[in-house]
Amino acid sequence: MSEAEAWPVEIRVHREERRLGIDFDDGRSFSYPAELLRVESPSAEVQGHTPSQKVTVGGKRRVGIVRLEPVGNYAVRIVFDDGHSTGIYSWSWLYRLGAEQATIWAAYLAEIERQGLSRDG
Repeated sequence: MSEAEAWPVEIRVHREERRLGIDFDDGRSFSYPAELLRVESPSAEVQGHTPSQKVTVGGKRRVGIVRLEPVGNYAVRIVFDDGHSTGIYSWSWLYRLGAEQATIWAAYLAEIERQGLSRDG
């Protein structure tokens, strides 16, 4: 099964741990820190309109998830406690983010260091 075909069978918000858990129908399960979801938001505000416009967001270590809002049957909008709510997280986006989490996280940490940013703000 490809990430484009993956379908969530269970979604859990763990507010205390600031995490989102998703079980997919291919048997894979992912646990996402809210910070990762926020700094990798698929919104134009973060991703830009081209890869060269991507913004590295710092200061989100303590960000939490307020709620999830369904978007059709293909995605979810995550509302964060810092007010960000413009990202539409498709199931394929979330699957890729989960499958590549270690690589994406390492690249993020390297980039905030390169830019002199802090996870704490």
